[in-house]
Amino acid sequence: MQRRHPASRTGRPRSAAADTAILAATRQALVDLGWSGLTLSDVAVRAGVAKTTLYRRWAGKNELVVDAVAELFDELTLPDRGSLAADIEGVVLQFAAILARPEARSGLMAVVAEATRDEALRERIRASIVDRQKRLVIAGRARAQERGELPVEVDTEKAARTVDLIFDMVAGAVVHRTLVSAEPADEEWARGFTRVLLSGLAAVPNGGDPTGPA
Repeated sequence: MQRRHPASRTGRPRSAAADTAILAATRQALVDLGWSGLTLSDVAVRAGVAKTTLYRRWAGKNELVVDAVAELFDELTLPDRGSLAADIEGVVLQFAAILARPEARSGLMAVVAEATRDEALRERIRASIVDRQKRLVIAGRARAQERGELPVEVDTEKAARTVDLIFDMVAGAVVHRTLVSAEPADEEWARGFTRVLLSGLAAVPNGGDPTGPA
């Protein structure tokens, strides 16, 4: 049986403009058609490329949609606002703003729902979205440690578990707030959430509202 060689070795160079158009078209198709209605043929028409162009880049619909969603979260940056608390608030507000966009809501909800019955899709979400965005936690902790706001963890395995926990707490809270509860993750909420995240439940005065005045 003949071996197939990657197209990138023998074909034309991959076009960044085509990739951008395809991923944008995928997100818009999710908004307009939903997961079940989205097809690679429709995406190709929307992006103005041949269907074969999509198949040279993505093996199928799952991979394409995850990459389209992942591109949105790659817009997240770690602001330097002078303190760990302020930096966290900045990331939370950016994340909430992205989730407020129809293409982000539709795309993320679609891939998460589909992943409940597709282990390979879950793995791709983990690799392309979750693991990639943990960079923000790693960078934020390192900056806070340099400021003396957090202790340095010399145990690398323990440090990795801490990164996972922080990411899960921040991402889980913002996704639940914006997509499940459908409530605004505004500056007041972000401030209260950050206070509880950094100080624990003791930060909630008299068991009251953590988003209220300290």
